Amino acid sequence: MKSREPGSVALPGTLSPSLRAELIAFRRDLHMHPELGNQEFRTTAALKARLEAAGLMPRILATGTGLVCDIGTWNRERPMLAIRADIDALPIPDVKTVPYRSTVPNRAHACGHDVHTTTVLGAGLVLAELDRQGLLPNAVRLIFQPAEEVLPGGAADAIESGVLDGVGRIIAVHCDPKVDAGRIGLRPGPITSACDRLEVTLDGPGGHTARPHLTTDLVTAAARIAVDVPALLARRVDARSGLAVTWGRIEAGHACNVIPQHAELSGTVRCLDLPGWREAPDLVHAAIDEIATLHRAKSTINYVRGVPPVVNDPVITELLRDAMTARRGAEQVEDTEQSLGGEDFSWYLEHVPGAMARLGVRTPGDPTRRDLHRGDFDVDEAAIEVGVELFTAAALIDAAPRL
Repeated sequence: MKSREPGSVALPGTLSPSLRAELIAFRRDLHMHPELGNQEFRTTAALKARLEAAGLMPRILATGTGLVCDIGTWNRERPMLAIRADIDALPIPDVKTVPYRSTVPNRAHACGHDVHTTTVLGAGLVLAELDRQGLLPNAVRLIFQPAEEVLPGGAADAIESGVLDGVGRIIAVHCDPKVDAGRIGLRPGPITSACDRLEVTLDGPGGHTARPHLTTDLVTAAARIAVDVPALLARRVDARSGLAVTWGRIEAGHACNVIPQHAELSGTVRCLDLPGWREAPDLVHAAIDEIATLHRAKSTINYVRGVPPVVNDPVITELLRDAMTARRGAEQVEDTEQSLGGEDFSWYLEHVPGAMARLGVRTPGDPTRRDLHRGDFDVDEAAIEVGVELFTAAALIDAAPRL
């Protein structure tokens, strides 16, 4: 794809004031009614109703939540562009004092999925209108995916139900509270980390703390695994892979003078590149087994595959850059760093090239530090219009004749 100069592409499809207001209201409604992964029935129904009202024919996924919707006439000589949103929320309380605060106890859209969903819906409504006017040269597929927050992610089930059939490229956004609303962040290559879950159990005969030499000291064994496994891995994989084990839980024992018979550790394994991620299970297993054997502990390891890193295709990344440049100017695009967070958008990129952009949601000039996965997370809703414009421009540029 040949890059375009800033402002050189005149694109239709901006938001009307009424649609802008409707999308903000839609996002707030989702925010008030968050649903966990694979339970997004109300969200799915709301999306289906609005898309059908626009004359479209959305199809609910085989999993029972989430849906897919095609817009326009597919030119079978060119695969479709897909635009993906994740629709689930998190199991944490919403602690904000806003009119659209969550009405569901211990449930909150604290990762911005309500914004992702609304921007893809808005793009679909704009593109549907352009299609009615004969201004959409090739079909676009909307994917509203459930269960992104549930390892290994709902993307795998969505792919199995055929959402990528006929798709050649896929794009998405993720809210970024470090980027101002009105801007996006782009990065070719890896933009997120791989993330797996690790659970280790250790067993031994137990005994008296006065005689640890006569038994298996499970507390020491657990402590050595917690400290030594990350250190061992740092010498067994290329440092540029960024393979890291971080523990979130260690449990062992109930009395100060009793060596326990059972101990547990759990944490995450993160990795910055695909080759390192593919090696990780064998490396982690070997490191844990070595240390457990040294301390005469019986180990059981449950290594749960999560998601690979999102690796942005350079060409599709440039498509997003062209789209934002055409809508808002090149100065509204900034480079972004690789995140250590995981994102199951990566599973789509195992099948088709694609790219994810960081969507700025911080109010310009606001010094408040907000982060994802916190109960006080919120966004500047001006970001919704930016996301819609980005997606619609990308669809139109992607469908235009190649230069």
